[in-house]
Amino acid sequence: MTPPPDDAGSSPTTDWITTPITADLLRGAIELEQTERGLLPHRLPAWARAQSTDGQLAMAEAKPSGVRLVLRTRATVLELDTLRTTTSYRGVPPLPDGIYDLVVDGRLAGRATGTGGNVLTVDMATGAAEVTTGPVGTVRFTGLPDRAKDLEVWLPYNETTELVALRTDAPVEAVPTSGSTVWLHHGSSISHGSNAASSSTTWPALAAAAGGVDLVNLGLAGSALLDPFTARTLRDTPADVISVKIGINLVNTDLMRLRAFTPAVHGFLDTIREGHPTTPLLVVSPIHCPIHEEVPGPSAPDFSTGTMQFRAAGDPAERAAGKLTLGVIRDELSRITAARAVDDPHLHLLDGRELYGESDFAELPLPDQLHPDAATHRRMGERFAKLVFGPGGPFSTMG
Repeated sequence: MTPPPDDAGSSPTTDWITTPITADLLRGAIELEQTERGLLPHRLPAWARAQSTDGQLAMAEAKPSGVRLVLRTRATVLELDTLRTTTSYRGVPPLPDGIYDLVVDGRLAGRATGTGGNVLTVDMATGAAEVTTGPVGTVRFTGLPDRAKDLEVWLPYNETTELVALRTDAPVEAVPTSGSTVWLHHGSSISHGSNAASSSTTWPALAAAAGGVDLVNLGLAGSALLDPFTARTLRDTPADVISVKIGINLVNTDLMRLRAFTPAVHGFLDTIREGHPTTPLLVVSPIHCPIHEEVPGPSAPDFSTGTMQFRAAGDPAERAAGKLTLGVIRDELSRITAARAVDDPHLHLLDGRELYGESDFAELPLPDQLHPDAATHRRMGERFAKLVFGPGGPFSTMG
């Protein structure tokens, strides 16, 4: 038995077993970085991170959306020591704490929040950021059923999380991955998690659970920008099915014009196909977002209502010069995929408005005009599972 570290909050009365956190206990990470404290999951490899100096991307890829500890045990108590880094925006009300979800034999059985940790404070006006350091915290789950079972601890999608120590009151072992269908997905903050209730209830996580597949979520908040290093990461990551959701970040960053967009999409798909020549590959166009349907970017924060909202700061007249809107992107993705599908029968397209359309906005509006809420994540996950993993869908498990 190994005692917990001095700075952890463990109960002294439990007869603890400390298990090293190793790659075979983790799912959903692309790479694990050894830190002074423990392991830091990444969703882009080091060589890819070295090719960008963008702070938003660095922050997004290190927030472990879809990353979870997976283990088999009879334990009735589990403790996880972590060093979290939360994000605070100057002048904006504090963001909610990240949620750790505990899933027991496929069913959500508990939730907890972290404690302590570092705080990254960002000034949205200047882009300046500073870090205030804090201590390691402990997440504890008790009252687990006293039988052999599979546990998953989903890490918060909105907090960088260094894994320091894992303690249980019974031995743990890795859960075999053989036979699992791996779904590799890339998208924007909507895929990363945006305002979902927790990491196991983002729309990709819900769709994966309904489809019975093993998710690797490369949703990168603010950073689904057709970056070549992201395409190469998708190319090099083992997967049975792949989806890429393209559009909203290109509009709200006002990153490129139509002339650059078309070859960039082709290049992105070409690169994925280098590593996955016949893997089912689904292109998903943007969901409905009224502010950018016909108005180009960039998106601008708006605090006039007392909460952070977004508005489109572009001019509709600039579409004639090639500025992108969501409507323009949907039309072009439809044209590109139709042309490529002539020689690529495993390439498919899903109009994002089938996941969330105009009528959905009337019922479940985007709270900040850009990001869906928890109820919308659930709706999108259910629809994706039916349309894509269900009978006749491009990722159908019906054979």
